[in-house]
Amino acid sequence: MVEILAMATAIAAVTSGVVQAIKMTELVDKRYMPLMAIIVGMLLGLLATFMDINLTSRLWAGGISGLASVGLFELGKNTVDKE
Repeated sequence: MVEILAMATAIAAVTSGVVQAIKMTELVDKRYMPLMAIIVGMLLGLLATFMDINLTSRLWAGGISGLASVGLFELGKNTVDKE
C-alpha cells in the first residue's frame, strides 16, 4: 500500500499537467475531465516503471493520481474564486 501511495504522489503532478493540456485543446467536454484524469493517471501508471511494483498496483496508483489531480485543481480553483 505504501508503494501505491508513493507512486501516486510521484505521478499526480504529471497527471494534472497532462489533463490541463488536454483541457486546453478542447477535444473533451469539461464535464468529462475527472474521468479523463483517471484514465490519464492509469496510463501514466502503466508507463511508470521507476518503481518495481506489479501491474495492478501501478494501475491503482495511476487512478489515485488522477483523482488527486482533480482534487488539487478544484482546491486551487475554489481558493482563487473566493478571493
